[in-house]
Amino acid sequence: MTTFVALLAAALVVVIALLAGAGAGKLARIEGAGYPAALRQAACAFAAVLTLAAAVTAALAAWRG
Repeated sequence: MTTFVALLAAALVVVIALLAGAGAGKLARIEGAGYPAALRQAACAFAAVLTLAAAVTAALAAWRG
């Protein structure tokens, strides 16, 4: 059961990261950025969400002990 919850949480984080990346890319295109710049913005947003999730997970793991 614990493995299932961990996999579900990981999948949810990836989906949220994909949505954030898609939103950032769309906003960049609306602002007039070219496709390479919009893709770079989307990739940075995706990576930022994954990094934030990893940092929160590490902090919670260290706090729980």
